[in-house]
Amino acid sequence: MKESSRPTETTALVHGNGNSGEPLMQPSFRQDYRYMGEDSFQTSGGGYARLREYWCSIRKHIWLVMGIILLITMLATIYMARQPDVFEARARVQVDLEINNPALGSIKGNSIVLNTPYQDPTYFNTQLQILSSAGLLSRVVKTLDLEHNQAFLNPQSFNKRSTWDSIKRMFGLSDKKEREQEQKLDDAPLVDRIAPATAREDLKEVNQLAPYIESLQGGLSVKEVNETRIIELRYRHLDPEVATKIVNTIADTFIQSNLEKKTETSSSAGDFLQKRIADLQSEIRSGEEQLINYAKNHQILSLDASQNTVVDRLVGLNRQLLEAENDRKMAEASYRAALRPDAASAMVEAKSSSDADAKLNELKRKRAQLLLEYTEKYPEVKDLDEEIALLEKQTKEGKTHATSVAITNLETSYRQAMAREQALRADFEKQRGETLTQNEAAVNYRILQQEIDTNKSLLDGLLQRAKENDVVLAGTPNNIHVLDYSPQPKVPVGPHRMQGILLASLFSLVFGVALARYLDYLDDSVRTVEDIERTLRLPSLAVIPAIGSLSKRRLLRNVSALQKRNGNHPAELLLSHTDGQSPLAEAYRQLRTSVLLSSAGGAPQTLLVTSSQPAEGKTTTVVNTATILAQTGATVVVIDADMRRPRLHSIFGLKNESGLSTILANKMSEAEMLSLVEQHEESGLYMLSSGPIPPNPAELLGSDQMRRLIAALENTFTHVIIDSPPVASFTDGVLLSSIADGVLLVVHGGRASRAVVRRARQLLQDVGAKIFGVVLNNVNVRSSDYYYYHHYYSHYYSKVEADVDTAA
Repeated sequence: MKESSRPTETTALVHGNGNSGEPLMQPSFRQDYRYMGEDSFQTSGGGYARLREYWCSIRKHIWLVMGIILLITMLATIYMARQPDVFEARARVQVDLEINNPALGSIKGNSIVLNTPYQDPTYFNTQLQILSSAGLLSRVVKTLDLEHNQAFLNPQSFNKRSTWDSIKRMFGLSDKKEREQEQKLDDAPLVDRIAPATAREDLKEVNQLAPYIESLQGGLSVKEVNETRIIELRYRHLDPEVATKIVNTIADTFIQSNLEKKTETSSSAGDFLQKRIADLQSEIRSGEEQLINYAKNHQILSLDASQNTVVDRLVGLNRQLLEAENDRKMAEASYRAALRPDAASAMVEAKSSSDADAKLNELKRKRAQLLLEYTEKYPEVKDLDEEIALLEKQTKEGKTHATSVAITNLETSYRQAMAREQALRADFEKQRGETLTQNEAAVNYRILQQEIDTNKSLLDGLLQRAKENDVVLAGTPNNIHVLDYSPQPKVPVGPHRMQGILLASLFSLVFGVALARYLDYLDDSVRTVEDIERTLRLPSLAVIPAIGSLSKRRLLRNVSALQKRNGNHPAELLLSHTDGQSPLAEAYRQLRTSVLLSSAGGAPQTLLVTSSQPAEGKTTTVVNTATILAQTGATVVVIDADMRRPRLHSIFGLKNESGLSTILANKMSEAEMLSLVEQHEESGLYMLSSGPIPPNPAELLGSDQMRRLIAALENTFTHVIIDSPPVASFTDGVLLSSIADGVLLVVHGGRASRAVVRRARQLLQDVGAKIFGVVLNNVNVRSSDYYYYHHYYSHYYSKVEADVDTAA
């Protein structure tokens, strides 16, 4: 059904069964309907709400999500199928403790102490590093001639399997003959000879082998088996035979290298010991011959120290010289100290000033007593003053003389000590010269003898070490050996194709859901009750479902007679009143209940129905709301205040020669106003059409005459319902909202922009309009947003739909 010429207008008018005894108020149903099966959603917390949002987004964009999953999964499958198989060969090497050679027994002292892991905790880790070292792997490269081995350098050229065959093989769908041929592999032989190590000075060979060594290190894995002395070698390669040969050769090379290291150390030590022993023996023979000739030439008979008096005298002079030197230093220190200012006088004063000071103090005391009774001119006081002055003069002269004598004595002692020291030093130097002349030959003889003794001691030690080294070299054990060689692998260990495909599928699912959520985020339209309450902060009074094709055909069949009676006028919006059991009728009953309960103290009398923008179904809502209110037995008048695009007269098949514009443009009495109201017999509604379209609708709707008209209609009818233009486009609806008891804001579900709807709400609130709530119109209840709504009504009315189709 359509409104005027717009194909998108909602077509839904509910007239019900005409039962005037139908209950007017259903508050419990109103509450249940608003949340439509979401009681658990409202009480289960934010986590369930978030999951439901994701689920709704997935249902809404199910084909997009499925397409992304299929595309990414297919690409991942093709990519993983094109990856070549990777084979892993494993060998195990046992590393025993390094212990002393059994032939040595428990030798102590100068015996060789070999390194053990208990003495060096890094020993085992060192072996792990040696296994992956460039030096050992270079011998493997030369042993297997990997520089010219195409199976090692370019293994993919030997794998001719197509992508489709790889996919079938990946899912276990390959032919049995192909699988048997792949599993028929020959055991790789072991190498007979290990290539020698690269010489240190051969840098050219080192640089030449570097790329192949790096390739080996990239595929090699060396790790210790827990709580054992076993090392596991793993090597991965695209060719199973190459992987097996390489890992086994690495194990053999490691063992050979360890044995060479042990024997090379012992051999080198033996060669060094033999050379050093020969040198020492030659030096000892030469030294003994030189010592004999020296004794003969200098006539040395005895080197006994007790028979040498020259040395004894030199020792005595040396002792006396030390004592004289100490005495001289002490005398010099005393003399230097006395020469300092006031040092000598202080020393003399400390020795001889005690008696003079006592007498001087006694005289001063007597003088002080006499001054208590007499003056300074008293004769006895004058005598004391003269005696005190004489005593002070004598004391000063005595101190000066004593100071001079003390310095002279210290200087004399210092010079005597210095002369004695110089005399002893001269005697010492003379005796020292005689001693050196007489004993020079003996000293040189002792030096030669000491060199010979030292060489003999070194020779004895080296002879012992040479014997021990011969024993070690004869029975050197190898503490490393191969525990298990690697067989040729038959089953690849990689790549993990199914895991990669599963991860890609999981990623595609996450990406698809994220994209769906992002598309919903970009969608600015109002779709659900939650959008209304969250965006407008207004209650949702009802959700009006869109008419499906089946319901529309059924309603068209039931209303053909009505269309004929209306003279083939556009009566589409009246169709649904013939089906009182449809979801549309139930939705408008919910709207009626919400409107009747929207005001405290009674139902609103004047109701303005508007929208934010055109084509949102406000006229449909006006007609159906008026119809459903009339079913309660109330008298309802509908005013077509949309004087820019009036439509109500065409819906009800009325003429529009006079109407609202006629009343507002002229001065009329109340009776004259009411005379222009017409009754529609089929629906029981009263209509006041818009009348001729005026040039200034806003001025007319805001006039006092409009208020007089509303007052007259309120005195005559139970409910007055006004259809106005969209408030976001024109001011007519804003002006009318100030004289209405309340406003119903109609929003087209899935089309109305949230920003525009918020603007419409703000315009109404700015003039103090009372907005009862929002009617979410023309909602596709089959969408994911209204899954529970659709499930409830489709189940409840499935039998009615079947009966109608059968009758048709």
